[in-house]
Amino acid sequence: MTPNAFETGWAGPQSRASRVEEGRQARSAVARSSLSQLGTGPRDPLGIIAAQNSTRLPDLIALRTERMSASPFAFYRGSAALMAADLARGPSSGISVASCGDAHLANFGFYASPQRTLVFDVNDFDEAAWAPWEWDVKRLVTSVVIAGEATARDEVAVREAALSAVRTYARVIAAAIERTPLERYYSNLTPADAMRTLDRRSRAALKAAMADAERRTTERAARRITAPAENGRLVFVENPPTMTHVEDELEDRLQELIDRYRDTANVDIKMILTHYAVSDAARRVVGVGSVGTRCFLVVLQDGDGSALLLQAKEAGRSVLVQYGGTEQPPAFHSVVEQSGEGARVVALQRILQSVSDPFLGHLRALRGDMYVRQFHDMKGGIDAETLEDAPFLRYANACASSLARAHSQSVHAANVAGYIGNGRVIGESILEWAYDYAAVSRADYDAFIAAQS
Repeated sequence: MTPNAFETGWAGPQSRASRVEEGRQARSAVARSSLSQLGTGPRDPLGIIAAQNSTRLPDLIALRTERMSASPFAFYRGSAALMAADLARGPSSGISVASCGDAHLANFGFYASPQRTLVFDVNDFDEAAWAPWEWDVKRLVTSVVIAGEATARDEVAVREAALSAVRTYARVIAAAIERTPLERYYSNLTPADAMRTLDRRSRAALKAAMADAERRTTERAARRITAPAENGRLVFVENPPTMTHVEDELEDRLQELIDRYRDTANVDIKMILTHYAVSDAARRVVGVGSVGTRCFLVVLQDGDGSALLLQAKEAGRSVLVQYGGTEQPPAFHSVVEQSGEGARVVALQRILQSVSDPFLGHLRALRGDMYVRQFHDMKGGIDAETLEDAPFLRYANACASSLARAHSQSVHAANVAGYIGNGRVIGESILEWAYDYAAVSRADYDAFIAAQS
């Protein structure tokens, strides 16, 4: 018999050991200590913010400015584009993974799994794309420094939390690559897992946050932000400027847009949606950095008046691509070209999260790409700035652990582990970078505040 292709031409994927060795060899091209260096060259932070504002809803620019002006940490939350541009100007490991793109402390938290249990994970993917692994880690660790300094926390506690986050990331990704890709896929961090490792004060903070998240259900949100009209139809209660009804043109096309979203949803969700009719839609302002982008809430109700709330949010280009200039794989470009930026957000969310909202979907509209998810499905978080020192450190570690789990899904995870090694050198390098960049961000914040006067 003639040998078939499997017998003559098959070659298995690269082994974990060879990828780890590749990662070690990458140190000779880019030393780990060099990751402590800030980028050089001209910067225009206020120009980048102005460029972003030029594409946003004009009547919300003042609100975005107000929210970013609230504190240095609020400014940092809204300045992912600045950081991407700055990271692009500095040394890079060159080892790319599927990245969150905005991995600060406030973008981790709780949400409901399809089994109605709480999961703790990364929960914001507007900027997700492929990027060097350390870009997400640097954004996270810098947020630890800025959040710590914003509350006049003891300097030793801030430094310890920031360094511990890097070492936790290194430890978790090293452990992850010892498992098979399938085992890594099924891994997740539940609040119950975290509870067993916490001290009394940290458990109290976690329990309070979990209780708050469990109360944030669709039913509760519907009671608070909708009211029945005379014919029984649920309508949103306006609260300008954060909640306003959509213009007539969009309202007239609402069913068409919902149908476009439905086409991208999984078949089980398509079936669920047949039980509901679109009832109302409103524009809602969300977040800090997202203010000014188009975001809508849609309420649907079944024949007995029960509500389902969906959020449709505008998806622009990832700042990692637009300002960071990161190289993307062909599949990334194919998804964006065929289905839009909303499809990018959905795809990377499903890659990076241990479990995702089953209602995730996307659509292309006349005024931009959108992605869709449930609204207030047990989504909640922890305000890191209010935590005492011990819970603050443990929260930083929980975020770092979740980020490492997300990065471990990428084929280059073993390269990352090989490059990092035991975490000592990389820990000191990223810690130094984070403190230096926190000072840069504070200077940008001061300039931003001065420009408003």
